[in-house]
Amino acid sequence: MLTSSTLLSIRNLTVSFAGHQAVKDISLDIRKGEIIGIVGESGSGKSVTSLALMRLIQSPGLISAGSLLYQVDPEKSPVNLPDLSESEMRNWRGNEIAMIFQEPMTALNPLHTCGAQVMEAIRLHKKVSASEAREQTLALFRQVRLPDPEKILHRYPHQLSGGQKQRVMIAMAISCQPRLLIADEPTTALDVTVQKAILALLKELQQQTGMSVVFITHDLGVIAEIADRVAVMYKGQIVEQGSVREIFTHPQHSYTKGLLACRPPLDKRLYRLPVTRDFMEVDAAGLIHEKGQALHSLVQHLEIPPDKIILREQHIAQQPALLEVRDLHTWFPASRNIFGKVQSWTKAVNGVSFTVKEGETMGLVGESGCGKTTLGRTLLRLTPPTSGSILYKGKDLCQLPASEMRDLRKELQIIFQDPYSSLNPRLTVGQAILEPLQVHGLYANDRQRKEKVQELLDKVNLLPEHYYRYPHEFSGGQRQRIVIARALALQPSFIICDESVAALDVSIQAQVLNLLMRLREEFGFTYIFISHDLSVVRFISDRMMVMNKGRIEEEGLADQVYEHPQSAYTRQLISSIPKNIYA
Repeated sequence: MLTSSTLLSIRNLTVSFAGHQAVKDISLDIRKGEIIGIVGESGSGKSVTSLALMRLIQSPGLISAGSLLYQVDPEKSPVNLPDLSESEMRNWRGNEIAMIFQEPMTALNPLHTCGAQVMEAIRLHKKVSASEAREQTLALFRQVRLPDPEKILHRYPHQLSGGQKQRVMIAMAISCQPRLLIADEPTTALDVTVQKAILALLKELQQQTGMSVVFITHDLGVIAEIADRVAVMYKGQIVEQGSVREIFTHPQHSYTKGLLACRPPLDKRLYRLPVTRDFMEVDAAGLIHEKGQALHSLVQHLEIPPDKIILREQHIAQQPALLEVRDLHTWFPASRNIFGKVQSWTKAVNGVSFTVKEGETMGLVGESGCGKTTLGRTLLRLTPPTSGSILYKGKDLCQLPASEMRDLRKELQIIFQDPYSSLNPRLTVGQAILEPLQVHGLYANDRQRKEKVQELLDKVNLLPEHYYRYPHEFSGGQRQRIVIARALALQPSFIICDESVAALDVSIQAQVLNLLMRLREEFGFTYIFISHDLSVVRFISDRMMVMNKGRIEEEGLADQVYEHPQSAYTRQLISSIPKNIYA
């Protein structure tokens, strides 16, 4: 029997795909007027659960067991959502239950303006005229604080920033005043500052309307900012649930402890980040064996003493410069007149100067659009500079002919944000790593090259048999390790990591960051580590640069920039980081 405070009761829900159970016998109550967080890694079943609530599971998937009891009226019997016909469920979607999807660019129709799409949602469920729908859409755009709602009404999705597109999705989701809003990873691809604004907006809207919110994410730090209660999912099951304070201060399950620990702490330096396997092991049958590790004691054990931090800073300061950048500009034409002459420029990189020492990790942090990715590509001559100089071991890369630059490329590597798009889907992993060895004529023959590739796979914690598999057969974290192995193949001395952990779960992100740290110690690499997440940059970097609108806003030792920021922009970035309250 549902209590009067329950809006939706999930009982023994099981969702199967061709016999495989993606969600296994979960039970959870969603109360009226609360925000409940569902947290877990990719593949834990949290998004499948949300799709089941919306009855959007597509064949061959099906809800194979359980009930979803929705209480429309406390005086009447609850409605079991799986019992509704498809036409009845269409009336419920958007009206009673609405959803914000993770990627607004794929959720919005690129062929229609943003205004037209929200108006369509309103007219589908409400009997209003086109002019009334337009006025309601404008009011919604103002409510979600979109700048210049009149103009955005007529703009297409590709003309908006990521944060603006997400606000359009929120406006569409709340357009019919649903009683239950499901937000599936709505901030994962956003900068920390935009993420903070979206979280604050959702909380404010929830308080104004009294709707219930199911907020799905892989980051417990985000849950701490917004949720009242939290359910932790692992391999299709809810392993722990309770209030945010209970879960964060007294986590009971080893997997929860691992999730809490693997985000870089803000108040200490660690030799490596804790990962879930520090707290648990999973046997061949899929059974979890807890190690009984205490979260606080492990973090204390991994903490780097202050004297060792000072020793590394002194060591780096004594090293020669590997890279010197002087007054670098990279501009792109923004508009031309009818004769093709450039009228205005987009100054993506605008007068940047800095030095990177041998063996140093330089962090580069800033919001999307600040110019950090363009700067990284310009340093490797993947994007041509407009002016300035890039001195690598004393050679100006801007003046090198193409043939000399090609020879030098084996020393200069880049690890991109999206490993899937940077791997050829038609090549096996082994062929993808072998190819640069062939291009640069390293080793005597392909047999020796293959041995080297398998050695590299072992370095990044992959198996020799992975040599014969294709990119689509791997998880996101495994693909990122493959791209790292390919970057290592040519034995470079300088590597740019361009948002290389941004798209990963926090637990997988911790593993990749630990790998990069271990490889730096083993091979003495020099890194430029680009990210919009200042906590990640602080963990891995010796020094840090903060970039804003094409310029370097602030530069210094990573701890100094974090603890004593000089600019208002840096202070804003720091204040936007989700706080890890376990400490």
